[in-house]
This record gives sequence, structure tokens and C-alpha cells, in this order.
Amino acid sequence: MARKFLYVVAGLIVLALAAAFAYRFYGVQLMRQFMVPAGKVVALPPPAPNAYARADMWIARPDRPGNPALWVPEGYKPAANPTAAVFFIHPTSFLDTKTWNAPLDNADANSRAELFLRGQASAFNSIGAIWAPRYRQATFGAFLTSKAQAQQALDFAYRDVLAAFDQFVKEAGDRPIILAGHSQGALHLARLLVDRVADKPIARRIVAAYVVGWPVSLTADLPRMGLPPCAGPDQAGCILSWQSFGEPAEPSLLLDAFDASAGFTGKPRAGTPMLCTNPITGKPGDEAPAEANLGTLIPEASFTAARLVAGRVPAKCVGRGILSIGAAAPDFGQYVLPGNNYHVFDYSLFWANVRKDAERRLAAYRP
Repeated sequence: MARKFLYVVAGLIVLALAAAFAYRFYGVQLMRQFMVPAGKVVALPPPAPNAYARADMWIARPDRPGNPALWVPEGYKPAANPTAAVFFIHPTSFLDTKTWNAPLDNADANSRAELFLRGQASAFNSIGAIWAPRYRQATFGAFLTSKAQAQQALDFAYRDVLAAFDQFVKEAGDRPIILAGHSQGALHLARLLVDRVADKPIARRIVAAYVVGWPVSLTADLPRMGLPPCAGPDQAGCILSWQSFGEPAEPSLLLDAFDASAGFTGKPRAGTPMLCTNPITGKPGDEAPAEANLGTLIPEASFTAARLVAGRVPAKCVGRGILSIGAAAPDFGQYVLPGNNYHVFDYSLFWANVRKDAERRLAAYRP
């Protein structure tokens, strides 16, 4: 059976994601009716002691047969003896509207998560052995409401991520560490940096933290996250973040939610600039032409594979911290969210550059 790539299943997820943005046209109440679970959050027990010592609690880990994070496009190969250890937190892959958190054995959510790892975590397999945990992620509808249940669901998911990270640290040994996530995964990663990295000895082992697809306030969040923003491409021990939009970009829905929240410092995020790292150059607030893009993952017509196309997508940090990919961005059709939001493709638009960026930062790392 043909193994479907990220973009097929991403279509299903993006249809739901697009609905999140469509509420501006159809009304908040309608969105809540159809996308937000109506019941109470089921109180989840904490992970059993040493739960993440079990191989079946991981979607990717170095000893996992058929590890989806080892996928590479033609012309690339994963490292045979990787130097670093990578902890990757996958984005939302659970779309159920009947319950707030995904069961660990949900086949659809796990299958989608594997596909995301092929298109995202795979960028790091030239330098790192990749661990990516299963976790009882919050369902997509949790991001459409201010109900207390939504935060409870996210807190339950985050508790799993913390348990997985603690086990990862034990198994990674003394190797340098790369942290990465996307969307919901990046939200949990940002919290993890505050709770497990900031002011801790492990901070000295972090090569880089890729908090991608989730906004990070330069003033309300970063001071508590334990690492500085990456100031250049040859810097280690720093944070990268970006959110991709084509032109004309309409990020108001993102900014509205961002501005209504408080940061890790307790200060409001309203009006604050967001961290925007240009993934092509590795510099904040930077601009790069399409010619400098080493490779974008583009799906084949059959949607059973993807090819890497160089020189297709530019990148420029604009406004309060949005990454603009220009007016001639790849046509992913219905997979692009309203407002020209390329959220699902934050990694794949710059797959080869992310790979090179991680290699460069590992080379700059000093214990």
C-alpha cells in the first residue's frame, strides 16, 4: 500500500484549521457548536511511573522500526551515527469533537502524527537521533474557545509532554540536545523551556529550540524561556520561531488571539513584537530571496510522495513578526488557510534550510 505523505492528511487537518479562521465570516457561536466539545473534560490520570520508558509510547525513537522521522526526500539520507539528540513535539492531529483529549491509541491521530514527523521532524535527522512522544494532545476545538475546559485539556497534554521529556533526558545521555515542535507542539515546547530549561544546568546542552508555528512575544515571553533569540546563523543555545504567510497576508485573527493573552512573564502580549527568525538565513527580522531557499517540499500529483524544489520560496520578516513568503508562494490550494496563512507548511516550505540551520548550530555548539 502506498505510504501517503504529509500533505494528504494535512488536508483533513487544514479543513478543520480553516474552520477556525472562518469564524470571522460565520460567527463564533457556530464555530463553537461544530468544533468545540460540549462536555466536561475527563480528568486524566498522570502518566504511570516510567511510562515513557516503553517503546510504544513514542512515535519516533532511535530504536523504533519504521521510524517516520527517518524519512528523507531523494538526494538526502539520515545520519548513521547522529551526534545530537532531538526531542520533537508534533502538532495537533486529533480532530474529535466528542472528547477534549486524544486517547494514546487513537489510530487516526497517530497516523496523522507520523505523517507530520515525515515532513517536519525529518529535517533534523542529519544531525540528531529523534525522539517524538505520543501524548494525550488537546483536540483541535480546544483552540477555538476560551472555555476553562480548553486550558484543562492543554494542561493534561502538557503533563504527558513533561513526562516524556524527563525520560528523553535520561535516554539521551550526555549528547547535545535540539528541541523542536510545531503548533500545539510548539506551545508545549515553549512551556517546557520555562519549566525544564530556564535557569537549569540542562540549558547549557541546548543547541537550539525551534518553537515554530506558535507566537513568541519578545518582551512578554522570552525573558522567562531561558534562552535568548538566535541573533545569527552560527549561534548555539538560542530560540527560533516563525509563522508563514503569503501575500497579501491577513494575520489579524492570529494577532487578535495573541493580543488577548498574557505571556510567561505575566505581562500582556498586546501590541508586543513576536520573534520572527528567517529560516533561510537563520537571522531575526531578516529578508532572503527565493534563490537562497535550498529546498521546499512539494507534493507529487499522486500525493504519495514529495520532492524537494530549490529556489521557490522567499522569506521576509514583516510587521510585528510575521514571516512573509511573498505573492508567488506555492499553490497548495485548500491547504492554505484563510488570510494566506501557510501554517501547516512552516517547516516544509524551508525543509532544506532548516536542515542546514540545525547542522550549522550543532557545529557552533560548545559544551
